[in-house]
Amino acid sequence: MGIVAGLDSSPDFTRIVVCDTDSGAVLRQGYAQHPVEGPEGGGRPSDVDPQAWLLSLGEAAGGGLLEGVQAIGVSAQQNAVVPLDAQGNTVRPAMVGNDKRTQVAAADLVDALGGREAWAQAVGCVPQAAQPITKLRWLARTEPENAQRTAILLQAHDWLVWQLLGRPVRRTTDRGGASGTGYWSAASGGYRPDLVELALGHQVMLPEVIGPADAAGTTPEGLLISVGTGETMAAAFGLGIGLGDAVVSLGASGSVMAVHPEALVDGSGMITALADATGMHLPVVTTLNAVRTLRGAAELLGLPDLESLSDLAMKSTPGSHGLVLLPYLEGERTPNLPHTAGTLAGLRRESMKAEHLARAAFEGMLCGLADALDVLRGRGVEVRRVFLLGPAAELPAVQAAAPALFGTQVVVPQPADYAAIGAARQAAWALGASQGTLDVRNPPAWQGAVAQVLEPGDELAVGQAVRQQFVAVREQTHPGAL
Repeated sequence: MGIVAGLDSSPDFTRIVVCDTDSGAVLRQGYAQHPVEGPEGGGRPSDVDPQAWLLSLGEAAGGGLLEGVQAIGVSAQQNAVVPLDAQGNTVRPAMVGNDKRTQVAAADLVDALGGREAWAQAVGCVPQAAQPITKLRWLARTEPENAQRTAILLQAHDWLVWQLLGRPVRRTTDRGGASGTGYWSAASGGYRPDLVELALGHQVMLPEVIGPADAAGTTPEGLLISVGTGETMAAAFGLGIGLGDAVVSLGASGSVMAVHPEALVDGSGMITALADATGMHLPVVTTLNAVRTLRGAAELLGLPDLESLSDLAMKSTPGSHGLVLLPYLEGERTPNLPHTAGTLAGLRRESMKAEHLARAAFEGMLCGLADALDVLRGRGVEVRRVFLLGPAAELPAVQAAAPALFGTQVVVPQPADYAAIGAARQAAWALGASQGTLDVRNPPAWQGAVAQVLEPGDELAVGQAVRQQFVAVREQTHPGAL
């Protein structure tokens, strides 16, 4: 069929991969940092001139990188909201990231609709500081003139697709991106304009949600642009996950998501009901404490890095000689304990050794993520294997403990630009669908990620005993929290 490109506009850089449409093999790559400030300056760290994304894209695509490409897919950072006036000009810099300015606005919105369960029923998620709807509330309260001028709302990938197409009258988005806004419901497949009005104070134009294999349009040069999606959905699509697969991401905080055929409405707000890039659903459960638990333990033990902590932990044994760390260092979302602190239990004279504390940090982090996995399992989500992502997934202490604690096969993919690859795969799907060579219900079957596969094997019973030890301490310390 030819070649396609996927571009991923992350918070700090743009990556572009050019792939073979049939196999998904990466043929060429481009990369560029975003300018420190856009042409007009971004102002606060949570404000970015979206022109900076275009400048970075142009630089990453330099040197003829896109020569011969027939279609482009776009992945971009989630939660960025670009407010436009009636003429399509930016009203103010885009509001991006987990913006601490909007925490009060999030609490306001929760109360305004009648609580967490009301939001979960309405759109499948409870407003958080990062979400576009919360930023709209902040805008209405803090910059009322800018709020009043706002007539159109786009997310980062919507805006980039629109720019690539020459700013047409029609503006589009996908289910995945829309599901993270706080004003589109994955369960009903529709917008809630009343919630936009609740947040912003008035109605606005919202992009048309089109299908996963639909094209957003064609450039004047004849280049097909697919609908695009958010980074999380693009990375899942690039990894090739499907039913029975879960993804555990090890960042400072952690997240667990899985492919599921239907939206999960969760009154407690622990599950965020996102849509994926294929027409399925992507329920997500987050924890506030993942790798930050390891970094804290390394500092406490005077170790220079996580590799040293892992080496030390490997000198201990499963169960850490009875030491249990509840890793709720920043409070916790799963379970919902926002104002709690961490707990170290099981201290005995024989357990008071550095290697046991190191091991307890790894086991505590992974058991906290296993709790998040169990929230999904408890709602009928099938988990046959877990993809483990993030630099910490390479640590021997993580790989030694994760399969037995999660109770399933663990896959550790080699590092790659999965969001950009997912965007390219979407472009290939839209191209094939437009040419009649691919079914709109079935994406192209690309090579899976190159990965290390770890089985629980004989360690399963031991791992489940460690898990039970953790659950017992959690229940004793925070009864009924989960």
